[in-house]
Amino acid sequence: MAEKRYVLNPSPFVVPTTDGKLIEEHVGGASTGTSAYSLAHMVAPPHWSEPHQTPSFDEITIVVRGRKRFEIDGDVVELQAGQALLIKGGARVRYSNPFEEECEYWSICVPAFSPDTVNREEE
Repeated sequence: MAEKRYVLNPSPFVVPTTDGKLIEEHVGGASTGTSAYSLAHMVAPPHWSEPHQTPSFDEITIVVRGRKRFEIDGDVVELQAGQALLIKGGARVRYSNPFEEECEYWSICVPAFSPDTVNREEE
């Protein structure tokens, strides 16, 4: 019998968090063992933020609902629903939702997101 050329993931891997952010990895290292890329659905609560980081992977963000703020190498970029942003690996970035409504978005990382390559700064 030939090896299947697909991976069905009936439910995402829910990443444990302590900051109220929902992270559901549908494709990636934790969910499907995929290292080339990852795909995650996220919901950031109002007034949420993460420390600065300098990931070694590219990350594409597509906002579905709400707004999200990015501080990228000193620039500030805000995305609204329907907008997308590519941040290239090696950029120093800080993600936040300083707004009153939650922000729902999808993230694609190439290669896949990994805690070992996100390079988060201690606050």
